[in-house]
Amino acid sequence: MVFVMAQEAELLYRTVPLEESRLRSAGKKAAGPLFNVKSSDEAAVCQLHLPHSETEDALCSTSLLLDGLLSVVHITDEGLSILEPLEVTRTHGAVKVPHLSLFGLVWDIFKRVLLLRVKGKILVFLRPPVREEQTLDVHLLQKNVPKEEVADQHKRAENIIISSGCELELYKGYSVQCEPEGFFIQPESKTFVSSFGPDYDPTFQVSLTTSTETVDLKSRVPAESRVPAESRVPAESRVPAESRVPAENRVPADQSLLSVRTEFIQRVTPTVLNDLLDKLFESEVISESEMTSARTKPQNDRAREVVDAVRKKGAAASRVLINALRELDPYLYRELNLS
Repeated sequence: MVFVMAQEAELLYRTVPLEESRLRSAGKKAAGPLFNVKSSDEAAVCQLHLPHSETEDALCSTSLLLDGLLSVVHITDEGLSILEPLEVTRTHGAVKVPHLSLFGLVWDIFKRVLLLRVKGKILVFLRPPVREEQTLDVHLLQKNVPKEEVADQHKRAENIIISSGCELELYKGYSVQCEPEGFFIQPESKTFVSSFGPDYDPTFQVSLTTSTETVDLKSRVPAESRVPAESRVPAESRVPAESRVPAENRVPADQSLLSVRTEFIQRVTPTVLNDLLDKLFESEVISESEMTSARTKPQNDRAREVVDAVRKKGAAASRVLINALRELDPYLYRELNLS
């Protein structure tokens, strides 16, 4: 962000979460981060230049036709107002400052359908290995999302430096391919949408073995979108060979569930638990009456009933629950060290 000052003053600013529901009621959607700006002398700040992620080509081709596409949201204790920018450059939108509070660039939802391509980037993080597996988290993001904010939410993982610049299309489906083949990738595809936090969950997760040294990630995208066709990602093992557990020496699945029983009960979310019940029923691990009974219980009691019922049915049933958890909540699956 750039400040135009009338005189010297101390400035403080930070990004804050933006309630999309408040914007939707005004027909707007975030086009950049929301900034909370403060100054030791409010009159010293004349203009703010707020960053956006529109592509230069798109702005040049449409800005004359789409007046009002980009504007500035100004949020105070009195409410939300929309300000017209003084100018829009290839990187920023400039606005005159009425008084300091919350500012961010937004775009008009209805006009935006005519301009859907944005500057983007791909960030890759390698999680610490768990037994014989490790995970690559692949993030598709708009360019002006600070990498530091994403990395801060994945402190245990290592940021793998790749050529990350690209152009992305909103509301288009993307997928990732991995070579050599055979690794588990989820989800199979994901629609790219604009997001500026506060949570930065991976767009894709690639499950690797700890013996994997290098993988090639390839992006499947709309033909007209210009993104890197592929990136070579180092994924060297970070655990000593003697700590890798051969498949035949794994702890039986029902014993694994017993070892994480308390933590599972405390940490599984209601949404994931309900989805687990569906998958367990569809796999004929639990009966319809068991599923119905569990759904009537409070959250912790429901989780306790599910894990105990499945665990008592043996290793095969417990493996179904573990695999379902891996699909529905990979983060919790990793944190529980299940395999």
